[in-house]
Amino acid sequence: MDKIRVRFAPSPTGTLHIGGARTALFNWLFARKYNGKMILRIEDSDVRRSREDSALGIIDGLRWLGLEWDEGPEAGGAFGPYRQSERLHIYSQYLRQLLEQDQAYYCFCTAEQLAAEREAARQSKKDYKYGGHCRHISKSEAKERIRNGERPVIRFKAPALGKVVVNDLIRGEVEFDNRLLDDFILAKSDGGPTYNFAVVVDDHCMAISHVIRAEEHLSNTPKQILLYQALGWSIPQFAHVSMILAPDRSKLSKRHGATSVQEFRDAGYLPEALINYLALLGWSSKEDRDFWNREELLERFTLDGISRSPAIYDMEKMSWMNGHYLAQAAPERIAGLLLQDAEKKGYLGSTEQLIPVIELLKTRVRTVPAILEEGAYFFEAPAEYNEKGSRKYFGQEDSLKLLEECLSLCQASDFESAEKLEQELRQRASDLKLKAANLIHPIRLAISGRTATPGLFEVMMILGKSECIERISKAILYVKSL
Repeated sequence: MDKIRVRFAPSPTGTLHIGGARTALFNWLFARKYNGKMILRIEDSDVRRSREDSALGIIDGLRWLGLEWDEGPEAGGAFGPYRQSERLHIYSQYLRQLLEQDQAYYCFCTAEQLAAEREAARQSKKDYKYGGHCRHISKSEAKERIRNGERPVIRFKAPALGKVVVNDLIRGEVEFDNRLLDDFILAKSDGGPTYNFAVVVDDHCMAISHVIRAEEHLSNTPKQILLYQALGWSIPQFAHVSMILAPDRSKLSKRHGATSVQEFRDAGYLPEALINYLALLGWSSKEDRDFWNREELLERFTLDGISRSPAIYDMEKMSWMNGHYLAQAAPERIAGLLLQDAEKKGYLGSTEQLIPVIELLKTRVRTVPAILEEGAYFFEAPAEYNEKGSRKYFGQEDSLKLLEECLSLCQASDFESAEKLEQELRQRASDLKLKAANLIHPIRLAISGRTATPGLFEVMMILGKSECIERISKAILYVKSL
């Protein structure tokens, strides 16, 4: 392949949506696979909607995912600036060129006139198309009206005949009839560029070879191709990635679960899990498997593997995949992610105290914060006991006697290991002619407040002898009060 240069060009009007993150991932994989360059461009020309905090959030989200760019904000590069708001002088240059070549013109139609046109089209049940009223205004008249204070937009003189063919690398040839296009706006009345004009100028000036972007931009592509042709520029190769839909095939929204990278991060998902899941939203290889690390994705990824059909968002599968990666993660890494939340809850003061809890629970949960939720009893004694368990294990005639045996067992044990603890309990149960479960269940409820935990003896070893004695003693007082 010739030199590959791709770009991810988000508008900073909100958070980094998973659809945008997937587009960034596909661009990154394509660039890295073919030793190309990944460019990050912030499309902030819409000054009313663009926010700096959103731009910083997008940058932060990409970095959290590990999708570093070769050129762009903070990284620099020879084709900058990489924010549209800093490129206005470049757009002005090419607007002048189109005006001078009579391929664009000033339009003085008011908002009221255009609204009346739209209403007339609606009444006639026709698609609205700008009528071209200002197309034949002379340059001298236009300049005079501008001098007199009018603020026109600039429109492109779109051809009325012929077709535009988009040679899409995912969808094949897609034809658009020029009769359906109107003289679209290139620059607004305040001089700011519109999306379709700015993106063409930017992609050309940044030498973008492949435009890999969302399917929603396919309808914009004929306008952009016409601009490339008008300016005498070579046209990049396009690849439009299908939409991500909700399970019911509706438009994805917050009611279907987390929809932004920041939400996933804050909810305790790991970046490698999200990368793996996003890659499978619309892409597949000949190998039928779910788990792919980054190196494997780089080796197998091709645009040919991207489906033309919409991808279906499945939060349950995402959580399942995260559980897989969480189970494989180093406890020290997870401890670092949990420490701040643990401190807020007043649980502890170091990662070392978290390690044994994480080792015991990380295979049983799907998100990082769930470790603190599932293992709360490791850090604070239960304030209450499971209602059903309390009736079963604390509300019987022999409950007090059994708890006292449990207390005696703990007092006599040296807590050498989980295995030794289990042997001692089973021996005590045998001596009392009881099943081991007759002691296991009351101890578990007493020390955790729950009827289900990981292995009881591992839990007891983490809590330690004195804490187990204190909690069982508290449970004995509780039973006496019943």
